[in-house]
Amino acid sequence: MKTLYLECNMGAAGDMLMAALYELLPQAQKDAFLDAMNRLFPGVTVTPRSAVTCGIAGTRMEVLVHGREEHSHDVALGTAQNAIHDHSHETAHDEAHHSHEHHDHEHDHEHSHEHGHEHHHHHASPADIAAILAGLDVPEAVKSNAKAVYDRIAAAEAKAHGVPVAEIHFHEVGTLDAVADVTGVCLAMHLLSPDQVSASPIHVGSGQVRCAHGIMPVPAPATANLLTGIPTYGGEIRGELCTPTGAALLAHFCGSFGPQPAMKVAAVGIGAGTKEFPAANCVRAFLGETEESGREDVSELVCHIDDMTAEALTFAGERLLDAGALDVSTAPITMKKGRAAWALTVLCRPADEERLAKAVLRETSTLGVRVRRCERYVLSPSVRTVETAYGPMSVKVGRGFGIRREKPEYRDVARVAREQDLPFQLVWEDVLAAAREGRDE
Repeated sequence: MKTLYLECNMGAAGDMLMAALYELLPQAQKDAFLDAMNRLFPGVTVTPRSAVTCGIAGTRMEVLVHGREEHSHDVALGTAQNAIHDHSHETAHDEAHHSHEHHDHEHDHEHSHEHGHEHHHHHASPADIAAILAGLDVPEAVKSNAKAVYDRIAAAEAKAHGVPVAEIHFHEVGTLDAVADVTGVCLAMHLLSPDQVSASPIHVGSGQVRCAHGIMPVPAPATANLLTGIPTYGGEIRGELCTPTGAALLAHFCGSFGPQPAMKVAAVGIGAGTKEFPAANCVRAFLGETEESGREDVSELVCHIDDMTAEALTFAGERLLDAGALDVSTAPITMKKGRAAWALTVLCRPADEERLAKAVLRETSTLGVRVRRCERYVLSPSVRTVETAYGPMSVKVGRGFGIRREKPEYRDVARVAREQDLPFQLVWEDVLAAAREGRDE
């Protein structure tokens, strides 16, 4: 199975992910990629630059908007807002997008003022971003993925600021360099077409970062929301290592997070930042082949509940899935004295066992959770995009042991059924037929 593994030991940012994926492309596709990216947005240029970090050679993807590149500013712990020299021109952005600038050189005093007086940004709503993406001359699957990434960012921002999604106005996220970063990663993913994508746990950094709303902790609130359910860690390195844009891209494309799987690596891509750290400042992308089937360890958390309503238990199950559970199921049972009850079963990765067991205790009324550790045979999962009469639709794929199964993504089918007032089953069957036709071509 064609597998892409992303090593995020120094976090992830939009331009670093784009550079790492760019390095994996064969030369003809590299040329096509740059040609596409440099004609999509007026005034925006995308240029690969050779870079070295801690002796490791890689590529830094330079994204310029009318000849200028965005920057962010890490702040020393304990710095008071009134102790900072007037940086109002630097903070006229939201914390959501530091898609690549957090790894760039810090401004000095003179450059900061020049930046502030000559370079201005405009706010953009989610609808504005959607309109930009809809008009791009790229495959529909690229547009669909880019919109999904921005939908994640909008939801994370809305939660961070306590406002409805419709009231979100992107600042740095809304600028063209951010749209270029997201589109570039989605286009490179489309060209590479891996069967599955996974990543290491995400190093988020530590300390503080300056943004439009003041000095924020690292990870920024939106980043923390985007990485919910994904393994992360901090450390001694000061600075924002994982940006909201990087977090949204990883959350969207990666089906799992953990150690690199056993794979025959065919190519390695290095996406470098320019800021110097004690460790190599890069994202590494490994492209290769893995076995299509196998066994994996799994933990099964079980409890019996007789004093929760069906609605409350359903809500608890949704919260557990949001927290990273692999699956949540309930079954009716009869407890002592003939009491009707539910058996709640939560499947999770062994590394998430304690965290999710505590989540079960928090989200339900049970007083105890039983743990069963076991192995299971699995079909390797992946997701592919299928062109249908309704537009691009996601289809889940399971392969292994000579078996291949496919089924449409429920959310896509439900969305089309609602928007076009069609029976769910009709849309489901149409998408499944399109998937079979596409596979036979």
